[in-house]
Amino acid sequence: MAIRDEQNERIAATVITGFLGSGKTTLLNALLSHPGMGNTAVLINEFGEIGLDHLLVREISEDVVLLNSGCICCSVRGDLINGLRDLFLKRTRGEIAAFDRVIIETTGLADPAPILHTLMTDPLLINKFRLDSVVSTVDGIYGNKQLDDHAESVKQAAVADRILITKADLATGDDLETLEKRLHSLNPAAPRYRVHLGDIAPDKLFNAGLYNPETKSLDVQKWLRDEAYGDDRGAGHNHSDEHEHEHEHEHEHEHEHEHHHQHSHNVNRHDDHISSFCLTFDEPLHWDAFVTWAEIFTQMRGENLLRIKGVLNIAGEDKPVAIHAVQHIFHAPATLPAWPSDDHRSKLVFITRDLGPDVIRQSLLQLNAAAIETQGQNTPKSN
Repeated sequence: MAIRDEQNERIAATVITGFLGSGKTTLLNALLSHPGMGNTAVLINEFGEIGLDHLLVREISEDVVLLNSGCICCSVRGDLINGLRDLFLKRTRGEIAAFDRVIIETTGLADPAPILHTLMTDPLLINKFRLDSVVSTVDGIYGNKQLDDHAESVKQAAVADRILITKADLATGDDLETLEKRLHSLNPAAPRYRVHLGDIAPDKLFNAGLYNPETKSLDVQKWLRDEAYGDDRGAGHNHSDEHEHEHEHEHEHEHEHEHHHQHSHNVNRHDDHISSFCLTFDEPLHWDAFVTWAEIFTQMRGENLLRIKGVLNIAGEDKPVAIHAVQHIFHAPATLPAWPSDDHRSKLVFITRDLGPDVIRQSLLQLNAAAIETQGQNTPKSN
């Protein structure tokens, strides 16, 4: 599905998130020392008054902008916009190297959603930058407790495109296995890697977006990864027994387990409220029905829609439409040049909180049926 479009030459943006002490800065330092990362600009946000993270990054790269106004999930949104705009203007004027990627590192206490919203909605940014991937670091030693005790930790993993389990060499086997299963339940489509001291090839983390700059094409299947959820027409996968991960030495392992772990009795388990599922629709959807559904659900249940990706078969259209949303914000829909395969069904991948597949499926089907009925009523009768 090769394409030629200036929009697809936008600068790739990667968001690195993860809870306090999970190794984001270690990962960033390791990435920036990689020979393939020379054309990378970085925006970081420090929590507290000591700028050690900033200094560490400064030793590796001079093209660093420090966002220094507190928690990135709140007051820093304006600084993020200004920082990215400033980077782009300096790049255009030749004041800094012509970077082809920007990495945004959040604080450990950050909700990544506002950052994604900014990249998806700011008028200038959406024309100059494209969200390529969200990378979440999870502490191999303390990750289970952090998932139990901190909703931010759960959300950081749930919205990620790639999950890195750090300090895995120091964690016990049982705790690590439990953590692996929980992360898979939270986010089945996100590849997981165990890393030591941030050592991972950059190509494992990047090019996770709809556009693949290496092939200059749209890679729908790699982006959507609906096969990770199975084809069960919408059953939740927060109890999936599919389980796979890749170690830092790239050995692949597959396991089949009951969804059971030693913390199952813990009432503080925030991830028990998360569901991951894929809805498949055989019949074409009417665009007006989908837009109405999206408006209703984002207004009423936006906080429960952590992330949505989908490819839609729209009634009356030959080409598929890709949609992407984070909570109450929908990215502008994109009409794709062609279907990636002979399968032309609409597929919507959801990661939700306290919101199951049935209510979503039924509400969308009801609106779609109403659109079909209305269309029929408006069709002139033949004599």
